[in-house]
Amino acid sequence: MKNTLFKENPFCKLLGIKYPIIQGGMAWISDATLAAAVSNAGGLGLIAAMSSNGEQLRAEIKKAKSLTKKPFGVNIMLMSPHVEEVAKVVIEEGIKVVTTGAGSPNKYMADWLAAGIKVMPVVASVAHAKIMQRLGASAVIAEGQEAGGHIGELTTMTLIPQVADNITIPLAAAGGIGDGRGIAAAFMLGAKAVQVGTRFLVAHECEIHANYKEQVIKANDVATCVTGRRSGHPVRSLKSEFSRNFAKLEADPNTTDDEIMKAGSGALRAASVDGDKAKGSFMAGQIAGLIKKEQSAKEIIEEMFAQATALLN
Repeated sequence: MKNTLFKENPFCKLLGIKYPIIQGGMAWISDATLAAAVSNAGGLGLIAAMSSNGEQLRAEIKKAKSLTKKPFGVNIMLMSPHVEEVAKVVIEEGIKVVTTGAGSPNKYMADWLAAGIKVMPVVASVAHAKIMQRLGASAVIAEGQEAGGHIGELTTMTLIPQVADNITIPLAAAGGIGDGRGIAAAFMLGAKAVQVGTRFLVAHECEIHANYKEQVIKANDVATCVTGRRSGHPVRSLKSEFSRNFAKLEADPNTTDDEIMKAGSGALRAASVDGDKAKGSFMAGQIAGLIKKEQSAKEIIEEMFAQATALLN
């Protein structure tokens, strides 16, 4: 399909991509295979560094390079115990785009910018977006609480226009975007690109356990819940045996914070790798109820942008 509507898009020009879409950096999910597939389809694929050490990330980057010649990036969780290592590896491996979450990238910005890396932090407030712009970010990704995984307080509908009014660098919208209608809405609110996670869970190239994909496809509009508010780190996931038990633990005043932390440890891996419905946290956004089938990354992106183009025209 022709892509004339997005030909002059600032994200397409900044990142060297065909469609202004970034694949979410999802821990235990966003690997080289998925990132390469999204990049080959014209978006920006991301490898999630999550808690990988430097050499584990380097191996994943090399694998992605063998699968695509298109631009791809790395998402760095700044709370990772290996953040110092991975911050250097992205420079050494010539990565051109880094997205960040769970903290401020201030400590690493000078080195990344000197290496020509375009840094795009994920933010959940206007204040955070303005700080990232002052630090030299090339763009920001503002994420509403409709998203899967760790979330903030504001919805995408309220967050995007307020961030758009307060920064001059390009803005991508995330949270609750799963089709072309979501893309068109995000653009009308002031975004110039979207970041999508949940829809890519059912990409053929996404290598999560089949049980995870089945849970997403079976989801309806009220299929998610938020846990973790007691610890100050709320997480959105699909309702499951694990999430129900975790919520009971949080509500019990006799449960210690250490016990809650222990109960949640390894839950995302249990879902993504093992497909364990009893012990796994199947993180997904509220848009999961819109997703009804598996497709290739290429089919997902082209379908979304065909619909968005028709609406925006």
